[in-house]
Amino acid sequence: MRLRKLPFLTAAWRHLVVLNFDIEHSALASYVPKGTELDQWQGRTLVSLVGFQFQDLRVCGLPILFHRNFEEVNLRFYVRRKAAGGWRRGVVFIREMAPRPLVNWAARTLYGENYLTVPMSHHVESPNGDPRARHALAYGWRFDRTDYSIALTAGGVAATAAPGTLEEFVIEHYWGYSGGGDRPTIEYRVDHPRWKLWPAHQARFEGDPAKLYGERFAEALGNPPSSAFYADGSPVTVYWGARVTDDRR
Repeated sequence: MRLRKLPFLTAAWRHLVVLNFDIEHSALASYVPKGTELDQWQGRTLVSLVGFQFQDLRVCGLPILFHRNFEEVNLRFYVRRKAAGGWRRGVVFIREMAPRPLVNWAARTLYGENYLTVPMSHHVESPNGDPRARHALAYGWRFDRTDYSIALTAGGVAATAAPGTLEEFVIEHYWGYSGGGDRPTIEYRVDHPRWKLWPAHQARFEGDPAKLYGERFAEALGNPPSSAFYADGSPVTVYWGARVTDDRR
């Protein structure tokens, strides 16, 4: 059995806050891994700020002391790759942040991800039992003496993303890619069921995007998000990564 078919990490990803921003595709050109191409939704190029809770993390089936439950916030965009079975739609991370250094080291070493270790916090008001209850969620962190946060309120009746919608484009991805520039492209699979989504009534990102992500992201992230939603999340499995080769033959 090939290593990439074996689970590397299992966990639950819960209480996902997803803020989406339109951006010029030229801002992402140098981040696109070899063998992939930018994926767009109805001609729009998007980046997303995603905050969530890692729960019950296990690596190769084993729990890691002091690394079971923690927050993560990432900035990502969307690509696709033509493989033997058709198009694989995936995500590329500009930067990922978490407060657990061992997890960050493993992601950088094994997957080539750009992880940053920062102090983080979260606030979740998500009542159970009432399908129309108000949900209020926030994730905060500190980087280079600057405070950052993403937050939203959501409500209404939850549903899985409808086919062809922006929400489906953003959330229904089951491949991850790293690379860009002269680096080799690493591909890995992520499995989880379809998530229930609530539309956001209010959403915001606060902080200095140029300091954290670079000037090319300052304009896009300096504007209000073009859309946002809350996802309940689920257990997930992340498989071992492998270098991309031409497997279309």
